[in-house]
Amino acid sequence: MKIATWNINGIKARIDNLLHWLKESDPDVVCLQEIKSVDEQFPRLEIEALGYHVETHGQKGFNGVAILSKNTPDEVSRGLPGEDTDEQARFIEAVFSRASGVIRVVSLYLPNGNPVNTEKYLYKLAWMERLERWAEQRLALEEPLVLAGDYNVISQPEDAKHPEQWLNDALFLPATRQAFRRLENLGFSDAIRSVTDAPGVYSFWDYQAGAWQKNNGIRIDHLMLSPEAASHLVSANIEKHVRAWEKPSDHVPVTIELAL
Repeated sequence: MKIATWNINGIKARIDNLLHWLKESDPDVVCLQEIKSVDEQFPRLEIEALGYHVETHGQKGFNGVAILSKNTPDEVSRGLPGEDTDEQARFIEAVFSRASGVIRVVSLYLPNGNPVNTEKYLYKLAWMERLERWAEQRLALEEPLVLAGDYNVISQPEDAKHPEQWLNDALFLPATRQAFRRLENLGFSDAIRSVTDAPGVYSFWDYQAGAWQKNNGIRIDHLMLSPEAASHLVSANIEKHVRAWEKPSDHVPVTIELAL
């Protein structure tokens, strides 16, 4: 079972790239972030024509997440529990039946948090705390669970070409990294770091200052695996070549294969 996460940075601007990639990579489940579209305007017909079921949790102009899948999910939940007044579309969960049981897959778009001396950073930390509480409850089910998405977290210095440039950024502040570490300490594994310790492994390159050409990247797109999912991990990859396509997102797909 191949599962992918990709911050598409606008589904309408990137639909041709998405369709091409779906044919090339052939994932079973795709978690998209920053679709920047309301549900009614999501280009589902083109995606459904390739054999994918589409579930969205959209928002006009920004945010928005989606799950595309070859099989129809048994259940779909929208919105991260814990704060009824939060209207930002950043979380969607789907449950799929497998021969060996079920697997839960989440597409999440964690807040950026900048500027750090504003309510935006407090919102980021509060969102991460809600995610931790929710994930702890889900772990009690002892089912394969994949938390896939754009975390806006540079987990460790090796995840940035120039970590010194990020010291005062919300993505790399100690409180951000500690919150991410608490998620790992619940028992989740970072899929990419489960297969490689190599530096220079990135999933995002800014559009500015020739970041792609200089490989001045960061790794902020993660697939976090519950113990039941991690025990079935076969491979994890970053499909870096997609960044060189015409009209690319500034993120690229990150994929895993599970023996389920």
